[in-house]
Amino acid sequence: MSEPVLTREGISRASRIVVKVGSSSISGLNVSQITPLVDALAAAHARGAEVVLVSSGAIATGIPYLKLDARPTDLATQQAAAAVGQNVLIYRYQDSLDRYNIVAGQVLLTAGDIENPSHRSNAQRAMERLLGLRILPIVNENDTVATHEIRFGDNDRLAALVAELINADVLVLLSDVDGLYTRPPHEAGAERIEFVPYGDELASVTFGDIGAAGVGTGGAGTKVAAARQAAASGTPVLVTSTGLVAQALAGDSLGTWFEAAPGMSSQTL
Repeated sequence: MSEPVLTREGISRASRIVVKVGSSSISGLNVSQITPLVDALAAAHARGAEVVLVSSGAIATGIPYLKLDARPTDLATQQAAAAVGQNVLIYRYQDSLDRYNIVAGQVLLTAGDIENPSHRSNAQRAMERLLGLRILPIVNENDTVATHEIRFGDNDRLAALVAELINADVLVLLSDVDGLYTRPPHEAGAERIEFVPYGDELASVTFGDIGAAGVGTGGAGTKVAAARQAAASGTPVLVTSTGLVAQALAGDSLGTWFEAAPGMSSQTL
């Protein structure tokens, strides 16, 4: 048995990978980024890795079809936008995956599903079977039935929970920024943080938003919280930009690496 993923370079040999992409990266003017994202996922899939994509974007994708100018604020319209957008989003992914003869499997979850032992077990069993059949699961929050009280809040947290659920080797969190910075990257003096040791409180870091305003719900703070959660369960995390996903999955030295808890190990290579 070989060693677990301890460095960025190990991603290129990882057996089970969870990749999370945000709304702003694959909707609106950035919808063309779906193609290179799928290219990178397909390359990992082709070398034998089991790949799970956690994708936001249902509501953002549905907005134009509801003839809305901005993200709705009321729950009912969010649910309606998600119902339309999820259908279109999965079609776009499958249309791109067809180039590689890869079949996607849609998995929609709520926070209640993860917290309920029976639902959690069912979700875990379904995911394991999909991966065993070489299907590429695409996971999203089930926005059509979720309520404000039981929502994950952002899919960074969902991705961390999925990584734990399937015992992933590594979690890759993608956004519009190439890593975590000491302060919002547009501010003077901002420096990219290359490595975060397990347990580092990042006390000197000033968090700003990651993602296009009005489209996504996540930010640097949510990514750090998700990275810490995954790391605590034994899964290291790489935070980088969607445009660098191919290099990230190839093990290049980029982004911000969150070290997993010492003595913990996810599924080994």
